[in-house]
Amino acid sequence: MKQFIDYIPLVIFFTIFAIDERTVSIGGFEHSIGGIFSAAEFLLAASILTYGCLFLVNRRLDKFQWITLCAVVLFCIPTIIFRNTDFLKWKAPIVNWIFATVFFGSRYFGSKPAIEHMMGHAVNAPKEVWRRLNNIWIVYFIILGAVNLIVAFTLSERAWIQFKVFGNLILTFIFVIGQMPLLAKYIEVDEEDAESKSTGKESV
Repeated sequence: MKQFIDYIPLVIFFTIFAIDERTVSIGGFEHSIGGIFSAAEFLLAASILTYGCLFLVNRRLDKFQWITLCAVVLFCIPTIIFRNTDFLKWKAPIVNWIFATVFFGSRYFGSKPAIEHMMGHAVNAPKEVWRRLNNIWIVYFIILGAVNLIVAFTLSERAWIQFKVFGNLILTFIFVIGQMPLLAKYIEVDEEDAESKSTGKESV
């Protein structure tokens, strides 16, 4: 659920980008809708609204949500003001590298690696597994940032947007699935579910 909510601003961003540019008049005020700069405006507004609502409901945002929100504000505003997509193209690489820095720093500061903070409630793995996973995520974020940078400045604008919205999601999904064999034996099963399953097996 959390991942879906975090993804809402990007879906809105892609939807507005895909619309043919047109001028909309509301109450005598005219504004252009569609295209990359309009999409940046909607990404900014949707991010502030989405994370603002999350903050009001949960009374907090996690550090990764704060980083994402701040990055949207810092990179969308100059994109909109200066009509230059280069600002927005740097957002994904820098955010990924900041994530890598956070994961790296968690090795030395705090009681747990960052990945354990994220998944420790569902996976009861030993410390060496968490440290190994944390290192893997550091490398992943560094590489993903580099890939985003290459895509942004070498491919067409449409290809960049499609990768930004869908490519990152697919790569991260595949990356997470690839870790399941390592974590499967440590995933905690609810005791009631385990008992019902064992009872079912005995009755067969």
